[in-house]
Amino acid sequence: MVEIVGVRFKRVGKIYYFDPAGLQVKQGDAVIVETSRGVEYGFAEIGNRLVEEDPSFMPLKKLIRVATPADHQQEENNKTKEKEAYAICIEKIKKHQLDMKLIDVEFTFDLAKIIFYFTSDGRVDFRELVKDLASVFRTRIELRQIGVRDEAKLLNGIGICGRSLCCATFLGEFQPVSIKMAKEQNLSLNPTKISGICGRLMCCLKYEEDTYEALNANMPGEGDVVETKDGRGEVIATNVLRQIVKVVVRRRASDAPNVGYYAVKEVKLISARKARGDEVPDQDD
Repeated sequence: MVEIVGVRFKRVGKIYYFDPAGLQVKQGDAVIVETSRGVEYGFAEIGNRLVEEDPSFMPLKKLIRVATPADHQQEENNKTKEKEAYAICIEKIKKHQLDMKLIDVEFTFDLAKIIFYFTSDGRVDFRELVKDLASVFRTRIELRQIGVRDEAKLLNGIGICGRSLCCATFLGEFQPVSIKMAKEQNLSLNPTKISGICGRLMCCLKYEEDTYEALNANMPGEGDVVETKDGRGEVIATNVLRQIVKVVVRRRASDAPNVGYYAVKEVKLISARKARGDEVPDQDD
């Protein structure tokens, strides 16, 4: 067993594990830790806890200290400097006429590095920009290109549901989303209806995917021929959640069509209209 503390550095980001080094840390405490990027200021999401050793997070770096009032003030000062750095970088981008959109600026706690996050449709030669920024800030400069989903996560916004974006409030990592998920849920395939403000398929399509896959497993598709208690017919509509199919039944070719609703367990599949293959997933950043 090993004692760990879970720390998060962004509002919605991954939790990283550290050795408390004898310190007692409660959930919500601000802490100072050493990371691969340098000294960072974060918040404990998991207090002192004993867990089984896991190679995925070993070896553990040690906590430096629980944040002091001076550390809180330093963090506030860093936030102010980030706003100033953002304005300066915008000017430099215009000066060099670069096709890039600055999204965010982040200082490490010890000011050893400044990270500029940007989006662009293609590759950007920002070598001259880095030289300019380094001459102004006299510290290590990193420009990091991110995708449109990461942009939405950083900036936040309101989704079509009227609530704050999932990625900016509780989703720690993006999950692959595909058009197949929208089809299985009988949603409109209109891109404006199933896309988020980032322009990609909505992350929430993934939430009920396992349930819909289970419900669709025994559900005949539209156009399939099935045997019902009233005779053989063709499926013309399905209701996945209620597990009901709408079938046009003809006892004889000369008979008028009879439309009926049947529970999935009451029908037997005779022949499928076509094999249903998997769709190509929506591309992620």
